[in-house]
Amino acid sequence: MNQLSLYQQTSKLDYRQKLIDLLSRDLDFHDQESKYATHDIHAFPAKFPPQLPKKFIIELTIPGEVVLDPMAGSGTTVLEAILADRCGIGFDIDPLALKISKSKIIPLDLFEVYTLEKKIVNNARIEVMENYIKFEEALQSLGDIETNKFINHWFAPETQVELLILAKEIEKINNQPIRNFFEVVLSSIIITKSGGVSLALDLAHTRPHRAKLVFKKNGDLLFENGKDNASSSRINILKKTLRSAIDEFQKRIKQNLKSLSRIDFNGYGNKLLMADAQKLPLKSNTVGLIVTSPPYASNAIDYMRAHKFSLVWLGYPIYNLGKIRKKYIGGEVIQDIHLEELPSNINLIIKEITRLDKKKGMVLFKYYSEIKRALKEMYRVLKPGKAAIVVVGSSTMRGVDTEIHLCLSEIGKSIGFEVPKIGLRKLDRNRRMLPAGTNLNLKSQIQQRMHHEYVIGFYKPLD
Repeated sequence: MNQLSLYQQTSKLDYRQKLIDLLSRDLDFHDQESKYATHDIHAFPAKFPPQLPKKFIIELTIPGEVVLDPMAGSGTTVLEAILADRCGIGFDIDPLALKISKSKIIPLDLFEVYTLEKKIVNNARIEVMENYIKFEEALQSLGDIETNKFINHWFAPETQVELLILAKEIEKINNQPIRNFFEVVLSSIIITKSGGVSLALDLAHTRPHRAKLVFKKNGDLLFENGKDNASSSRINILKKTLRSAIDEFQKRIKQNLKSLSRIDFNGYGNKLLMADAQKLPLKSNTVGLIVTSPPYASNAIDYMRAHKFSLVWLGYPIYNLGKIRKKYIGGEVIQDIHLEELPSNINLIIKEITRLDKKKGMVLFKYYSEIKRALKEMYRVLKPGKAAIVVVGSSTMRGVDTEIHLCLSEIGKSIGFEVPKIGLRKLDRNRRMLPAGTNLNLKSQIQQRMHHEYVIGFYKPLD
């Protein structure tokens, strides 16, 4: 064996063992603070703690090396790569996810942002006082019938006026990164655990429910819906008092500016782009590490369900958002799909679920086909001798465990990956922002899902 071959073999053993060691450690991070740097600028469901990608980035890459998240979500992996002095690259097809992640990693002139914040807020307050009726009329032609119906159902009239005024002020900004920052601020006052300035009770954790009892800012009752059908204690939970969108916008800017000031940006060409994980716009053998978390099957977490609450104010009609949602990995649309050849044990699981529910079986077949294409792309762009860390949750369909971690491992092996180790982490459900409580109720389909997740270590062998 020549010296180069000996070095490669030693490197392989060291790297693989380090990967196994990392996956064998505590991956829960329940006692660690996650709202540092710009991780706290916007709520996002089911994002993993930043300590998770950080651990693998620090241990498995060197400064300047490319770290990729092909399903970037809110940009946690990309931001951690930047903080560790690596080149962070991320892709996603969700328009709000891209806005959020870009606002985390793009340096801004903070004084210019501060100056524009004053101008936007002052102009908005003047418009409310002087041109309220004009904007109230403009709301009637804001979008198509479906979009207007959605807005009228989920936002009080006075909130609609304030949000429209803020959106119009933001549209005037020519600097795209700064405009994106303010769009994310606007979104963050809508999509929050408490439902923000909308009439929803919760947009960060679960399916939105409209408040039953809503009060104006001055304490007057705005509307009451369904009080007779619920107990007084239940109504107390389902009530909401409107907040000024302009006031909330101003407060949130201060918070997000403080977060941005904590970041030292490197010069490695970090980027976040709109692209499908099944067809990555990257050259082969160029990535030093992948850390990602694919969507759940069958829209178990439906990102667009919450994201549309703010995207409608940023110029996206409901109909168009529906078309984007159909392209998501894990979606339930089964028309015009391309199915991949899968390992036999996965076919048995699909067959069992198909026996119970034909459509669900096809949805799962589609999901594993999409994941296979994404894993093929990860394998292609990853350098030999490097790893892809894939975080997946447990899930059931019609009471059948879909064994996602084992299925993804088998798919990975079928395309050339080795799987030296699969780690396990228990979820802190509140911090992970998942749609279920802490106490397990086996009769609830939602409660049957997502109480722990698997961290799969895929290793691309050396040539």
